Amino acid sequence: MQTLSSVFYFIVVIGILVFVHELGHFLAARLFGMRAEKFYIGFDFFDFRLWKKQVGDTEYGIGAFPLGGYVKIAGMIDESFDTEFMNAPPQPWEFRAKPIWQRLIVMSAGVFMNVLLAVAIYWGIIYQRGTYIRPITEIGYVKADSPAGRAGFQKGDKIVSINNVKTDSWEDVVTVMYAEAAGEDLEFQVVRAGQAASLRVLRENIPDFSDEAFGFHPSQLLGVVGAVQSGLPAATIGLQSGDTIVSINRISVVAGEIPETVHKNARREILLGWRRNGIVMESAVTPTDSGRIGIEILSAYVGPSEHRQYSILQALPIGAMEIWDNTRLFYKNILQLFRGKVEFSKSVGGPIKIAQMATRSAEGGVGPFLGFMALLSMSLALINILPFPALDGGHILVLAIEGVIRREIPHKIKLGIQQAGFVALLVFMAFVLYNDIVSF
Repeated sequence: MQTLSSVFYFIVVIGILVFVHELGHFLAARLFGMRAEKFYIGFDFFDFRLWKKQVGDTEYGIGAFPLGGYVKIAGMIDESFDTEFMNAPPQPWEFRAKPIWQRLIVMSAGVFMNVLLAVAIYWGIIYQRGTYIRPITEIGYVKADSPAGRAGFQKGDKIVSINNVKTDSWEDVVTVMYAEAAGEDLEFQVVRAGQAASLRVLRENIPDFSDEAFGFHPSQLLGVVGAVQSGLPAATIGLQSGDTIVSINRISVVAGEIPETVHKNARREILLGWRRNGIVMESAVTPTDSGRIGIEILSAYVGPSEHRQYSILQALPIGAMEIWDNTRLFYKNILQLFRGKVEFSKSVGGPIKIAQMATRSAEGGVGPFLGFMALLSMSLALINILPFPALDGGHILVLAIEGVIRREIPHKIKLGIQQAGFVALLVFMAFVLYNDIVSF
């Protein structure tokens, strides 16, 4: 069932993003009088397609391979490698017959539409929900035998800065660790019991953000019962979904400590305290031989927070700033990748990883799902604009060169560039898919 959900959400996300991207190319081409011969969501390799319909000069269809899509514009060397038009003079409705500035707009329109979609989603989310900031940097829990624990972090440490970047909120801590300083070793300046201290963590010891946690949590992060498994100790003492665990053996605990403490007390009776509707309850319970009592623990932040609400006009520049930050961090990560400071297998994800992330975001609700779609839409735009053959950026680079030299590059050369780029892209996609399967 989980696999079917992942496939469904993958198709929904990719379908929407590809449609928006190709719609950009299609509308721009039609605007300048170019003939769009095909508009496909998904690829129809070997003529395998789920649906097609001819409307005017354009064949609309859904290909059987849901890993992209394309718009075939008359008189253009593209992924179809169609060269029949080269044997005849340019026709008024063909791509090659139009001025370079129009062709540049057509090739950039897909990227523009993906950026526009990302901005619109961020704009809507920020207008609807505003932004929340946790203005604390105090560590409330350090997991034993974790990268944070081995680095020497302690409960109560207040993080003042990371790599000389001041941190005023937990959001700052996360942003610097996993984005601003991606690929770099980290130098933490903390205040411990009123004294300044410095902790250094090698990048190789920092897990990927999407995998296991680094091992510390902010203070005032309480554990809320998400689900109770019938037949296990928690159910027998009356614990319910929504209860907040406040103590074990009358010692206050935060979210991260609960599973660890319960596990350490396998087969030994503990006194569990929890709050329900403002009332604190207690009961003795004995964890199983495997150190479980049968509850799912969710984290709930109960400390100070700043909620900022914006008008519809104020939300637009905030959404645009999110896009700018994502763009900056994307290219910074690409640079770190080429420098060998970021592990390639952890930095690149294919269809399986996208499906997993889409499913996780959908389980969090409409907001997280749309946020993931916006992030992926922006990633699609940034990848496509790279000056690589077979991508939009490769076509744009060729057109720019033709504009500078004031003559067209021979079709055979352009065809060779396109073929080489397409083969390289297929090899890259095969590697990414292999990496997905190995990591699955």
